[in-house]
Amino acid sequence: MAATKSKILFIGGTGYIGKFIVEASAKAGHETFALVRESTLSNPAKAKIIDDFKSHGVKLVPGDLYDHQSLVNAIKQVDVVISTVGHAQLPDQDKIIAAIKEAGNVKRFFPSEFGNDVDRVHAVEPAKTAFEIKAKIRRATEAEGIPYTYVSSNFFAGYFLPTLSQPGATAPPRVKVVILGDGNPKAIFNKEEDIGTYTIRAVDDPRTLNKVLYIRPPGNIYSFNELVSLWERKIGKTLEKEYILEDQLLKNIREAPAPINVILSIGHSVFVKGDHTNFEIEPSFGVEASELYPDVKYTTVDEYLNQFV
Repeated sequence: MAATKSKILFIGGTGYIGKFIVEASAKAGHETFALVRESTLSNPAKAKIIDDFKSHGVKLVPGDLYDHQSLVNAIKQVDVVISTVGHAQLPDQDKIIAAIKEAGNVKRFFPSEFGNDVDRVHAVEPAKTAFEIKAKIRRATEAEGIPYTYVSSNFFAGYFLPTLSQPGATAPPRVKVVILGDGNPKAIFNKEEDIGTYTIRAVDDPRTLNKVLYIRPPGNIYSFNELVSLWERKIGKTLEKEYILEDQLLKNIREAPAPINVILSIGHSVFVKGDHTNFEIEPSFGVEASELYPDVKYTTVDEYLNQFV
């Protein structure tokens, strides 16, 4: 264990997954900085997140992804940079890479990933382009010789489990469930707080340096069919099942408006192509979080679903 904990700067920290990782950083005793735009500080929708950050001792650093000097100044105060920027800003992480390069003091960079391993996907559009953007940021990071960790956290439990991945639903199904593909490929569902905990554990760990950190705990690996069976056992009912096989799903993706087409194409990658689990984690490129940190008590899918019964 490193004697001193790295100082961490978050870019995009008030976003969906960002806020969980910022909180995990502060709770783990890292000096934690969040780059925030003036517009974020005055945005009522972000007020609670900002207040939470302050209560956890997070230092708010005024700055902007699109203001190079503010980025460099913020980066010079820390050892590690974690980007959790959203979809629209993924390509602009080249600006973070340039600022890290100029600052010259960063021991580790975590680009905004937190999903599939983008180097090992079989996605169709529009997910294909989104994954390619992340892969391009990986290559740019490596080309500049910046030490990195890529976090492949697979699915956010809070996004998929409350509805069992039913588009447009607000609760898990009680009568009928739509299953993408034949329901057999295994997907991985991780609670957002656990993704935060594992990510922060990796920050000062030499075993995660220049590696992909896969969050693939055994209790969270379920095929769509297994997930539905688990839910049926919890509610004591058998659901009517509709399977959308690949040809039909591809047609639905082509015809759907945004952002439904994005969600469906990610579903195709995971539930039809099996992109969460269709490869072995080789020591040459990756490590698995629950093996590295067996002391972390993660929330299993089984436990997570109890709140909806």
